[in-house]
Amino acid sequence: MARLLLRRLALCVVLIVLVPSITFFFEAITPGNVASLLLGTNATRQEVQQLSARLGLDQPLYEQYWHWLARLFTGNLGTAYLNGEPVTAVIGQRLPVTLSVLGGSLILASILGVGLGVASATRGRVIARTVDVGSIIGIAAPSFWIAIGLVLLFAVTLRVLPATGYVTFNASPLQWLRSLILPWIALGLGLMTFIAKQTRDQMLAVLNRDFIRTLRANGVSQRSIIFRHALRNAGIPVVTMIGLSFVGALSGSVFVEQVFVLPGLGSELVLAATTHDLPVIEGISLVFTIMVVVVSLAADLMYAALDPRVRSVR
Repeated sequence: MARLLLRRLALCVVLIVLVPSITFFFEAITPGNVASLLLGTNATRQEVQQLSARLGLDQPLYEQYWHWLARLFTGNLGTAYLNGEPVTAVIGQRLPVTLSVLGGSLILASILGVGLGVASATRGRVIARTVDVGSIIGIAAPSFWIAIGLVLLFAVTLRVLPATGYVTFNASPLQWLRSLILPWIALGLGLMTFIAKQTRDQMLAVLNRDFIRTLRANGVSQRSIIFRHALRNAGIPVVTMIGLSFVGALSGSVFVEQVFVLPGLGSELVLAATTHDLPVIEGISLVFTIMVVVVSLAADLMYAALDPRVRSVR
């Protein structure tokens, strides 16, 4: 198990460097000049060249990349071109918002998804068909479309929840919760249907296995069979789906933050991309990569908890 985790950690380090590096080169070759955007249309060619030199944009691409990589290993993510703030400060201000959106939506989707999956596998066809229809809707309807529909219903028509904005937890826990309910639903609804369908399919496969029939013949209660034996054996594919759902939630959060005007990393990433603010783009892509890596490691630990055979890997 220890050797397996070491291999995973080594792969994680490679990904943490590789993904932002690919992002760096793609953004660097994208047409556009941040110096021209910062100075405006009335700036002279000389002014643009001077600002480009001050920002280091006149250097060859490989030198820019080397400077960025060297700063990365020292924990320095550079300075934002747009406002001159350290990138770490920009990320620190917006990371709690994104974590709140992602964490709440994933917890909501996991609890409801697993619950619906178990119910549809054990209670009958109506819930199963509902899960199937919901999974189709989850595929067809993007999160930003669901977000707009939720705003029209709950904020504009019913006026029970705010349409936009974010309140910190320290300022008001109740208002913090109200400002995140709609983003959680918008982001978690599609994820919930995927998790529910995966749970239902895996539960049905496990419930038809011989050891389940043996447990029933020995008089084991249905509740114990479902939650102690069937759900545990169906857990690994479900954990995989939850991990994949986090990756989907990460991309969906960019659009959801835009719709609900949340000051998170997703909305900052969109702004940085439109202004070619490379240090901010690199910093946010690094944070997103670390998030995915942490979730992948957590999924590996969950595998070990659910399946003892994983712990025996040397």
